[in-house]
Amino acid sequence: MRRMATTGTFELLRTAGLAEIDPDVADLIERELERQRTHIELIASENFTWPSVLEAVGSVPTNKYAEGYPGARYYGGCEVVDEIETLAIERAKALFGAEHANVQPNAGSATNMAVYHACLEPGDPILAMRLDHGGHLTHGSKVNFSGRNYTVSGYGVDRETGLVDFDEVRRLAGEERPKLIVCGGSAYPRVIEADRFREIADEVGALLLCDMAHFAGLVAAGVHPSPVPHCDFVTSTAHKTLAGPRSGFILCREKHARAVDRAIFPGLQGGPLLHTIAAKATCFRIAASEPFRAYATQIRTNADALAESLVAGGLDLLTGGTDTHLVQLDLRRSDWTGKDAEDRLSEIGITANRNTVPYDERPPTVASGVRLGTPAVTMRGFDEDDCREVGEIIAAALADGADPPALRARAAALCERRPLYPGFRGFPAYES
Repeated sequence: MRRMATTGTFELLRTAGLAEIDPDVADLIERELERQRTHIELIASENFTWPSVLEAVGSVPTNKYAEGYPGARYYGGCEVVDEIETLAIERAKALFGAEHANVQPNAGSATNMAVYHACLEPGDPILAMRLDHGGHLTHGSKVNFSGRNYTVSGYGVDRETGLVDFDEVRRLAGEERPKLIVCGGSAYPRVIEADRFREIADEVGALLLCDMAHFAGLVAAGVHPSPVPHCDFVTSTAHKTLAGPRSGFILCREKHARAVDRAIFPGLQGGPLLHTIAAKATCFRIAASEPFRAYATQIRTNADALAESLVAGGLDLLTGGTDTHLVQLDLRRSDWTGKDAEDRLSEIGITANRNTVPYDERPPTVASGVRLGTPAVTMRGFDEDDCREVGEIIAAALADGADPPALRARAAALCERRPLYPGFRGFPAYES
């Protein structure tokens, strides 16, 4: 352990930067930056955010307590942060065409919890996609608050096509009479047809929530249909395809606004993270721009190129391809488990995560699939030719007679050709 600069004066603590005060943490951050730079990042729920967002996250609104909402705070001195939050709200509403937005949630899970609090009582029935078919923990998993606090029925996908089985959705909705239907997921590679879920919700008198955390950036750019016109509530994170800070936000119809706001505060959270809300405001501004639309369009193009290359290399994909940023390997016809494939890809410099596939006979810790996504590689400049190369590397890595050192060299060459955060140290330099 190094001797830390915290043995110095109070004035030093007040003015010094991270590297001077805590070189151990500074070194770890720089090591993480190096890991990100030297690996091909294919985790579908991760992205590299903009330098402007990193700057906002590391800014002085972190010092301000502001329980409540703009114009109705429980603390003084909120006149500036009121403007920050109002700006983020108005930009979110304009970006997605929403009647109301709450930008205070600290994470995606909190957005779904807040909606449940806003419109349900404990034990009420929910209908949502099963976790093992592509849903999310907060959509009713028994180990999650959603499955513990509510009566959740799960719909799945068709065994042959891998697509949402709307006949099953309609049947379960008629039998269970849910108060809330949830669409969207974390491992479903096709378009979420919110209009079809709306029809079923109306048939049984249910409210409709779409969790668009994974594809929000595609919606903002117009390359995925917007769920907002069809849903009572839409929840999202800001850090996946939207490329913003790690956090969440909620969109809803005006009639649900008060219930949603009260569910977040005072229901779930105290003082909001105003530095992160500032970063969300910046994220929403960027997402409304033409360069962002080009970026999101490239995410889609790259996902198709990656999928085509994987199939050409002899690998199976859920649904045979993708409509989004997400591609999922289906390894059931191979000798690979998801865990072993994840480890092999890590060995050659590709970061991905194992994931169950529908009707998987292996446990989630082992799984029979690998989830891949293109937001992060697209952010560092990969084009469709690069993504075809990535697909070829993956297919070769999972083939008989693979040569991991040679494949790692190919992956490293791609990273060198498309540098990440050139000249950046991993955290803002402190200037006195």
